[in-house]
Amino acid sequence: MDTIDNELHEPILQSKPPTPETVSSELEDTLSNTEISNFSRLKSGTWIELKTLFRLAAPAVVVYLLNSVTSLSTQIFCGHLGNLELAAASLGNNGIQIFAYGLMLGMGSAVETLCGQAYGAHKFEMLEIYVQRSMILLMCTGVLVMFIYIFSKPLLLALGESSSIASAAAIFVYGLIPQIFAYAANFPIQKFLQAQSIVAPSSYISAATLSCAFTIELDCDLQTGLGIVGCGIDVELFMVDHSDCAVCVHIAIMICLEAWYYQILVLIAGLLQDAEIALDALSICVRVSNELGAGHPKSAAFSVVIVTLSSSVIAVICAILVLVLRHVMSYAFTSGSTVAEAVSELSPFLAISIILNGIQPVLSGVAVGCGWQAFVASVNVGCYYIIGIPLGAVLGFYFDLGAKGIWSKMIGGTFIQTLILISFTFRTDWTKEVEKAKMRLDK
Repeated sequence: MDTIDNELHEPILQSKPPTPETVSSELEDTLSNTEISNFSRLKSGTWIELKTLFRLAAPAVVVYLLNSVTSLSTQIFCGHLGNLELAAASLGNNGIQIFAYGLMLGMGSAVETLCGQAYGAHKFEMLEIYVQRSMILLMCTGVLVMFIYIFSKPLLLALGESSSIASAAAIFVYGLIPQIFAYAANFPIQKFLQAQSIVAPSSYISAATLSCAFTIELDCDLQTGLGIVGCGIDVELFMVDHSDCAVCVHIAIMICLEAWYYQILVLIAGLLQDAEIALDALSICVRVSNELGAGHPKSAAFSVVIVTLSSSVIAVICAILVLVLRHVMSYAFTSGSTVAEAVSELSPFLAISIILNGIQPVLSGVAVGCGWQAFVASVNVGCYYIIGIPLGAVLGFYFDLGAKGIWSKMIGGTFIQTLILISFTFRTDWTKEVEKAKMRLDK
């Protein structure tokens, strides 16, 4: 009888077998070594941390780029079907799909906090428990989200969209319904692997996804006649790769508020925003949660400093390139001189946004690693939805400043949020954060 009970409680997903030193203490030992000079400790610690960060981040860069190209290819093929189809696909992605994406990614990212700290503390038996709980919770959430997709047409009509665009967007969204449940499986497993520093497989899967999606889109558009619904279906075919509930809810709110903020401003201004820097944000989530779980407060604090500086340097370089190429870069997307000139005028705003987005996602990553999601969610509400969007709309429409007014307040909201997160992170007692991580794991 005991054997049967044990089999029934056997985890579905098995974590990587424990090793004698899963999270290396090399960095913590280096920073704590008082026998060498401060400069030597700083130099050695920086080199150790940079190697670890970019080992984690390099595959993630590939994943995010490939996923972006996959989404872009869908828009391109819809554009070849006609202007109505392109508008419908854009509305379906920015107006409906982003809701499910932000919600499911936010709730799935709770695994990053819980599994990261459990892995650092060598509590491997908790890894599969956390990911299974998350998958069950997300599957149940997906059932509720599905009804938004099903009734997308009346929702879009209620928001003032034309009947033709709302109908076409609804058809596109119907093809995305299976994607909801793909997210429910994909995001927890992805975070489960990232917490163990297993990132490379995601890049291989993304490459295969892109090639398959491109082939299916071409076949759906040109041969099968599925048209816009075919473009929607291909996106989801290859996606599959309580105290815990409280963490899920907090991080879901945090990420949703941030993701929806940018999408709302995109819809208001009619502009296409650049993707946020994901490289260092991913790395710091894993690094901080691992080091806190392993009981390495100095390593956690040092990781925050190094990754923030690294990301800031990358962001400044990108901003300089935008300013240098401001008069020519838009011609990669349009042949119209009027649009190109408008893009050139907005380039300084883009450069500032890039610099802020080189810092803010890193600090959000610290929040995920430490479990501060509830605090950051409240900051997001104030900075984005009380300051950013209302004032942006006033400047853009009432004072007739257009896109510049909307974008300037978006920058203002992000800037205030960044200052608050910097202040909060700077005053953090990392030894206490280690104790909090231990208490969370001992529950």
